[in-house]
Amino acid sequence: MPKYWKKPIIVEAIQWTGYNHDQLIAFICGADALPDAPRPLGWAKPFYIQTPEGVMKADPGDWVIRGIKGEIYPCKADIFSATYEPVAAEAVKETNHG
Repeated sequence: MPKYWKKPIIVEAIQWTGYNHDQLIAFICGADALPDAPRPLGWAKPFYIQTPEGVMKADPGDWVIRGIKGEIYPCKADIFSATYEPVAAEAVKETNHG
């Protein structure tokens, strides 16, 4: 059976804590991060995201990723940690050719 290697790419991502609503909205909309407004205890809920495949749910702890074509989608924390790792700023500059 042929095997394939996933091409290395750099993505932007933010973890949905259940309380960082304003930062998540800013990330999705492409704005600078906004300070979070206080939320009542127990406010943490799923966050629903429109993706090219339809509406998907991000639970607290999930990551929200901006893909290589600008698409936004959620990713479970265990899959994220198995697939992605932090990138040094120098590597981002090299990847973007300067």
